[in-house]
Amino acid sequence: RPFGKRLSDAFHMIDARDRARAALAQEHFDLLVLGGGATGLSIAHDASDRGLKVALVEARDFAQGTSSRATKLLHGGVRYLAQGNIALVREALHERTVLMRNAPHLAQPLPFLIPVDSQAHRLFYGAGLRLYDLLAGKDSLGATHWMDAAQTRQASPHLRSSQLKGAVVYTDGQFDDARLALAIARTAALQGAVLLNHAEVTRLIQTPGASGGRVQGAQVRDAITGESFAIQARCVVNATGVWVDDILRMQAGRADARLRVRPSQGIHAVLAGDWLDGRHALLVPRTRDGRVLFAVPWLGHTILGTTDTPVQARSFEPQAQEAELAFLIEEAAVLFNRPLRPQDMLSLWAGLRPLVDSSGSGQRATRKISREHSIWVDDSGLVTITGGKWTTCRAMAEDLLQACQDTELLPATGPCRTTELPLVGALATGQTLAQSAGLHLYGSEAERVIQLPGASHWITEQLSEAMVRFAARQEWALHVDDVLARRSRLLFLDAQAAMRAAPAVARILFEETGHDPDLAGFMKTASQYHHQHYFPEE
Repeated sequence: RPFGKRLSDAFHMIDARDRARAALAQEHFDLLVLGGGATGLSIAHDASDRGLKVALVEARDFAQGTSSRATKLLHGGVRYLAQGNIALVREALHERTVLMRNAPHLAQPLPFLIPVDSQAHRLFYGAGLRLYDLLAGKDSLGATHWMDAAQTRQASPHLRSSQLKGAVVYTDGQFDDARLALAIARTAALQGAVLLNHAEVTRLIQTPGASGGRVQGAQVRDAITGESFAIQARCVVNATGVWVDDILRMQAGRADARLRVRPSQGIHAVLAGDWLDGRHALLVPRTRDGRVLFAVPWLGHTILGTTDTPVQARSFEPQAQEAELAFLIEEAAVLFNRPLRPQDMLSLWAGLRPLVDSSGSGQRATRKISREHSIWVDDSGLVTITGGKWTTCRAMAEDLLQACQDTELLPATGPCRTTELPLVGALATGQTLAQSAGLHLYGSEAERVIQLPGASHWITEQLSEAMVRFAARQEWALHVDDVLARRSRLLFLDAQAAMRAAPAVARILFEETGHDPDLAGFMKTASQYHHQHYFPEE
C-alpha cells in the first residue's frame, strides 16, 4: 500500500487520543469516572448508553490492576454459599449468564470437578451444589452430577488418586478478564464516552465553600505527553479499586480520613496445559488453612491459584510472597500425582482485591470481609464505589448510577439496558477459552484484524503482527506491556515467551504510534513473572 495511506491509518489511534484529550479539557461532562477497571468501565458503558455525557480516565492502562489478574472465573461463589450469603450468590449467578450472553467469545461455561475422598464429603458438596443450581434457576448452566473414581481419573489424569472416591461435577463460567474489559471500554466509546488511559488524577477540583465545597472535576496529567489539564463534571465517581482511599484523601480537609479498603492478594502459577485435560477445572473448596484452591484450563495452559492473603502494601505490580508460593507448592502436592517444580511455572503473577472493612479495626481476616460492593457519597458530592467482584461489575454500575440519581447528582434517565446489550465483538465462535489464544478472542472483529498488514506474520503462535497493529489502532495500546499483558495475554501465560516477543512488538508499536513503547520497562516487569525471580537458584 502507498506509504502515505499506511501512515495515515497507523496514527489513527494517536489522533483519536489527541481528540479525546482535547474534549476532556474543553467540554463539560455529566459524569467523570476515575478508574478504568471493570467497575469504572461498566459505569461508563451504562451511563453512556443512557445518554449521559461521560468521561473516564485511568492512571495506567485499562484493566492493568485487579481487573486483569483474576482467576479467570465468572461464578456465583461456592464459598459465599457456604458462608450463607445467598443474595450475593443469586445476583452473581444471574450476572454470570448476562456476561456470557453479551460477550460469548470472551465468557463461556466451564465444568468443575470437586474431588472427594469420603461419602460424607460427597453428600456435603453435592447438596450444596444442588442448592447452587436451584439459586441459578433459569440461569443454570447445567445440573450438578457425580463421577465415580474411574471417571474422575479419566477426566483429570494427574489427580492424586490414592484416596479418591470420585468427584462432584458442576458448571460455572470462565472469561478473559482483560479483553472483556477492553470490549466494555470500546462499547462505551462507541456510545459516545470519552476514555483516556495513562492519565493520572493529581487533584480533585472543588468549589469554594465549607469543608472544601463540591467536587466538580479533577486535574489530570497525561503520562504520554506530560500535559496537565482539568476535566469539569457535574458528578465525579471514584472507582479506583484498592486506590479509592487515595482519591478520598484528595478532598479538602480529608487528608487523614480513615482507610476503608483492605487489600487481599491472590497468586497464580501458570503451568503447561497438560496438567489438566483441557475440559474440566478443579476446585478444592477447603485447603489446610481454609482457603480455596483452583486449577483452571485457560488459553491452552493451566492456571493454579488461590486467594485471600492479607497485604498492607499496594503495588501496580504486586509480587507473590514466599509463604504463598510455598503454600501453592504444598497444596499442589496434595492435589496432583506429580510434583510442582519452580521450572514448571511458566508465569507467576499476583493480583489485589479491594475489600471493604466496615469494622474499622483492620484486624478481620480478608476471607471474612464481605465481597459485596459498597457505595457512599461524601458531603463534597464525591461518589465512591469499591468491593464487589468481576462477575457483578454490570450490576455494580447499575446500582452506582441509581445512587447518583437518588442523590440528584445526576439527572433522571431511562432504565438500565445493559443486561441486553451485546459488547463489541460479540459472536459465538464455537471455540473455547480453554484452547490456545487466537483470532477467536476477537469474535466478530477477527475479520478486521486479518485485513491489517502483517496478518500472516506470526510473532508467536498466538500473536500476529496484525494483532499488534489492531491493539495500537483500535484498543488504546501504547506500550509493550499494554499489548503483551492485556491485548494479548502472553505475559500472564509464559513470561519467557513474552520477553522473546517484546522487541518485535516494540518495533511495530513505534511504527504505529511514534511514541516510545517502553521496551526496557516491559523487560524489567516481565522478569518478575518468571520463576527465577522467585527461585534464583533454579
